[in-house]
Amino acid sequence: MATAAVTIREPLFSFPHPVNEYSARFVAGGVLALASATMLLGHFVDPAFNWLMLVLAYGFLARVLTGPKLSPLGLFVTRVLVPRLGINKPVAGPPKRFAQAIGLGFSATASVLALGVGQVGVSYIVLGVLIGAATLESVFAFCVGCQTFNLLMKTGIIPKSVCEDCADFEARYRRKAAQS
Repeated sequence: MATAAVTIREPLFSFPHPVNEYSARFVAGGVLALASATMLLGHFVDPAFNWLMLVLAYGFLARVLTGPKLSPLGLFVTRVLVPRLGINKPVAGPPKRFAQAIGLGFSATASVLALGVGQVGVSYIVLGVLIGAATLESVFAFCVGCQTFNLLMKTGIIPKSVCEDCADFEARYRRKAAQS
């Protein structure tokens, strides 16, 4: 008699921990591309393209709430791109979720400014900051949101219980790399 395989799935509203840093960097690259395209198309082609800010905001909201599970970009990166490349570098999840929340704040603010109150120029400034942060993450592996998260943990604003092993993560990865 054959037995069925049991698959344990994460709850829908959860965020992965650990996160593959390469996945985060590729998602940031997608954000960089979409935010840049939104600005360029909206400014030089037709302001109607500013609706793409809503797509950007949705992606961040989906990733904050569910990790990659409801994000088309997150799903593509984690299920197709990174597995095909076979690369993995685990990093702590909570700082990455915090960074996604900051991205949500910026993309939602840009959306409201452009589409809600007609301040397109100011919305492009907000998108420019988001593009800068996405560039740092995707090209240089420097996560502004993660650094902010770590600073807030050090100052006690974010309790250490939110990510008890965040500090250990980096040390464990260095030890593992040194052993290789």
